[in-house]
Amino acid sequence: MFISFEGIDCCGKTTQVALLIERLQSLGHRVLLLREPGGTTISEKIREILLDKRNLKMTQISELLLFSASRSQLVNEVIKPALQQRSIVICDRYVDSTTAYQGYGRGLPLGAVKTINRVATMDVMPALTFFIDITVKEMHERRRASRQEADRMEMGTEEFFQRVREGYHAIAQEEPERFTVINGLQTVEAVQEEIWRRLEGRLPERND
Repeated sequence: MFISFEGIDCCGKTTQVALLIERLQSLGHRVLLLREPGGTTISEKIREILLDKRNLKMTQISELLLFSASRSQLVNEVIKPALQQRSIVICDRYVDSTTAYQGYGRGLPLGAVKTINRVATMDVMPALTFFIDITVKEMHERRRASRQEADRMEMGTEEFFQRVREGYHAIAQEEPERFTVINGLQTVEAVQEEIWRRLEGRLPERND
């Protein structure tokens, strides 16, 4: 089973991923955690390029193609083999990030973005995607509280992140069976329980 988590920065998805993995493993499931961009030797090198603040001259097309190249490696080297072994694969960001950030956020043609997504993934798509939704204002407040230095992808304007958020909601309307919107302003525990209610009935048998 393939599950992905999405959201604008500081939405809490990484925390939710960790809690879900702990819960699944306690039930005897074999779980593989991945992140995007990254997850393979080539993909991690691409990640460094994409997040490096010195690369401010990177064009929007270059950014799109680099994310897609990283994803192609991840799908071929890691995701497909893991799914064949009946592992539960959980990815912290996947193809919807490209649609939301490069398509809606950067304003690249959505048709072209979706075509590149299909080519890069070979149509390997999550069975479930959880979008942890917070406001752009909340994102900024959490970022200030964390005092973490922003990487290149986190340096967008408020308008950029608003377009990204709107993009995620557009995906949710297009694919309601796969894409679940969860209010990220709830407590950590409440968010996790909502994820579990959506997932529990669709889990595969344990791979002992």
